[in-house]
Amino acid sequence: MRLRAPANHRWPRWIFGCALCLALSGPQAWARSPLVTEVNVFSSRYHERLARIDTVRDELRQVARNGADAQDLIAFSQVCFIWGDIRATTIQQKLEAYEEGRQAAKRAVEMDPGNAEAHFWYGTNTARWGATKGVVQSIFLLPSVQQEIQTVLELDPKFTPVYALAGNVLYEVPPLMGGDLRKAEEMFRKGLEQDPRFTGMRIGLAKTLIKLGRTAEARNELQAVLDEKNPRNMGEWVMKDTKEARQLLQGLDGN
Repeated sequence: MRLRAPANHRWPRWIFGCALCLALSGPQAWARSPLVTEVNVFSSRYHERLARIDTVRDELRQVARNGADAQDLIAFSQVCFIWGDIRATTIQQKLEAYEEGRQAAKRAVEMDPGNAEAHFWYGTNTARWGATKGVVQSIFLLPSVQQEIQTVLELDPKFTPVYALAGNVLYEVPPLMGGDLRKAEEMFRKGLEQDPRFTGMRIGLAKTLIKLGRTAEARNELQAVLDEKNPRNMGEWVMKDTKEARQLLQGLDGN
């Protein structure tokens, strides 16, 4: 869940990533439609069939237009997020995907206000839209993202991905707007206590430790990402986390 405000005035792509961020949902016993069941499984292994992201997104879009329930909309929101990160090739395509996912999750929240996952995806897609649009044009969305984080924590403090989102918000946002590196570290560590195999969370912790000047600790976290044999989300680990861990380690080695 990767808020990844940078020098070029863009909220970074990783900002919510999460993280993705996408170690977000495992298989759910209560999933009712075949598409929802498929998304719950394939969201952690999407790297094996990238083209399937396109077709699942199209199929869920049709469901969303024709009497979808909250679980259908949550699945659609998640796939829109993945599609925007992995399959979109232009800024406009990404913005459209995240906005579509945001609106689907918003509908899910309206249907089921007590659903932590619906709130999470609403906050995550909102945050990613802001990261792509740029901080000047989207800073007004920050309170909404923060509210969704708080709501998820109140509804289900065991919903691990929200700690990655919260940590990255605290890491990226300037202190005058609520950013706090110490609190970011706390959020990432709470998430890792719940799931040590959440490699995107570990990336966020490493980046925070680097900013705090604790490079030896950061190096250990990054190496742990590369050494992980059973990551929570294999798709994220293959396509994002290992690449970022290597880049950060190279940066540390060059200093």
